Amino acid sequence: MPTTHRSTATTHTALTHPLAALVGADQHVPLVTGGTVRYANLDIAASAPALQAVADRVAEFLPYYSSVHRGAGYASAVSTAAYETARRSIGAFVGARADDVVQVVRHTTDALNLLASAVPGDVVHLDVEHHANLLPWQGLGDRARAVTARETVALTLAAVEAELARTPAALLAVTGASNVTGEILPLADLVEIAHRHGARIAIDGAQLVPHHRVHLERLGVDYLAFSGHKLYAPYGAGVLVGRRDWLDAAPPYLAGGGAVRSVTVDHTTWAPVPARHEAGTPNVVGAVALAAACEAIAALPDSELRLHEEGLRDRLLGALEALDGVRTLQLWRGEVEAIGVVTFTVDGHSAELVAQYLSAEHGVGVRDGRFCAHPLLARLNDGRTAVRASLGLGSTADDVDRLACGIAELVAHGPAWTYDGEGRPSPDPRPLPAWVTETGAGTACA
Repeated sequence: MPTTHRSTATTHTALTHPLAALVGADQHVPLVTGGTVRYANLDIAASAPALQAVADRVAEFLPYYSSVHRGAGYASAVSTAAYETARRSIGAFVGARADDVVQVVRHTTDALNLLASAVPGDVVHLDVEHHANLLPWQGLGDRARAVTARETVALTLAAVEAELARTPAALLAVTGASNVTGEILPLADLVEIAHRHGARIAIDGAQLVPHHRVHLERLGVDYLAFSGHKLYAPYGAGVLVGRRDWLDAAPPYLAGGGAVRSVTVDHTTWAPVPARHEAGTPNVVGAVALAAACEAIAALPDSELRLHEEGLRDRLLGALEALDGVRTLQLWRGEVEAIGVVTFTVDGHSAELVAQYLSAEHGVGVRDGRFCAHPLLARLNDGRTAVRASLGLGSTADDVDRLACGIAELVAHGPAWTYDGEGRPSPDPRPLPAWVTETGAGTACA
């Protein structure tokens, strides 16, 4: 039978306040041992909760929601203006050039697949990429070439340069910040290398954009992809921002209404971008939400954002690395800046059990797995799964301390509850909300 829950002390020091109001910030969740606790959401890198400012903007917009671009009604005019204004706001947030296109898509994966359909030549990428910035290039066959990241940043940059010098490429595609280690790649150096060898550069900004300001024009980045659901706007929209010529020359990403200038039974004349790749009814609500997130985050002092996150990350790293049997995963330890992502393993316990234990006994949400970055986990952890804690605007020292204390207790005493062979609580008495199930009767967490 499960034993009783052992309480843990939490230290309240600096960095106790969130930087922005989030929907669900005061949400309480049940524990397997009974009672509830405020949810410590440290799974921000997977999907961030909505900013309250974003939810408010969506609520303000919804009464006017209508068709865009061709409707004659007032609501349609409002929706069209909101959609195109959102496009401009998103471009301004990332420092887009005056002639760049802001292409509304579903998410980062969608954006990079669109770009893959438009690249007129070879693509070079690293082996440390998220699958969103790996699988679209694999689909190009021998036009895609992977470069293995080396043990230092300097050697990695040299390897990228050597590959671009060996055989010309149209595009260098790299992540802005690793979703596994949090490490930020040296983008200025990569931009300079790519352009020196006649290649453009695309950045997977899914993890970087929510944490660090990116300015395409100043940095010289040609394409940037990112998702609303990582940027506190989980309403189903993302963007590809960048140079329009390749996208104008590419076949329409999705054939349908709205992407055309004229159609006969036998022939279609396609519209230029952005309409060319936005067939069908676009996600106007998602675009409005994403723009609202951009505006809200732009209003935060960048220095405060960085200091808040760096302090919490250092706090978490220090606490975990002080524990016997806990190992953090990093590529270039101490060589580069990092966003608030910490991935780790605990000797003697599977990643699945650690993640379930933190949720079930401490109310801490983390992620376990290989994080859609299988080649990188093969290098850093022999292909085994790990645990990832990720920080954001709503994270506090209490969240970090609760996770650290939970891991310290696990290392010292093991879990207080019983868990099955897949790491799940057994039994699991935590009810789901009634509205989740078809019958309306809440059931235990799966």
